[in-house]
Amino acid sequence: MKLFLDTASVPDIRTMWETGILDGVTTNPTLVAKEGRKFEEVLREVCALGVPSVSAEVVGTTTEAMLVEGRHLRQIHPSIYVKVPMTAAGLKATKVLASEGTRVNMTLVFSANQALLAAKVGAAYVSPFIGRLDDNGQDGMELIEDIVEIYQNYEYPTEVLVASVRHPVHVLQAAKIGADIATMPFAVMDKLVHHPLTDLGLAQFLKDWEKVPKG
Repeated sequence: MKLFLDTASVPDIRTMWETGILDGVTTNPTLVAKEGRKFEEVLREVCALGVPSVSAEVVGTTTEAMLVEGRHLRQIHPSIYVKVPMTAAGLKATKVLASEGTRVNMTLVFSANQALLAAKVGAAYVSPFIGRLDDNGQDGMELIEDIVEIYQNYEYPTEVLVASVRHPVHVLQAAKIGADIATMPFAVMDKLVHHPLTDLGLAQFLKDWEKVPKG
């Protein structure tokens, strides 16, 4: 499973990129606003690191506006995937953009039926938001199971990108189900690395090493 970082913080992206575990980055208007920087400037910096998949979201609500923005975003760098919302206008825009060779990440997906439609119009990624479903009393991972099953049934090439990940257990569950990608905040990815028993074990090894005769 590929691991993406859900952020617009270039320092955080660089930190994880240097570990070798990062496969991509997802951004959205909220994340970019937190950084207080120009959107395209951030995108160019992230792409310059060598990150092979960087999702950048359109903010237009009509098909025409999405097409204009999407065509502009894809020109920034070959690594850019254009994020388009799951709406009727978004479906139309995705069909056109995909036919032109643009890789689309269809976002704000909350049902298996929506995911089916995203695959039918040629989306490269579909982004179901599991954390937000959990917040509203639904089991977000059940949605991932349904989407994975549907895509396997019909051999859709669309990849399942698990979004709105809140904790490491979400990552584990997504991997067991067979999702293609999980995108997460820096804090969640950092927790994947650490375990208290690893820290204790390392401390004990170093303590014991001090007892070994030197020279």
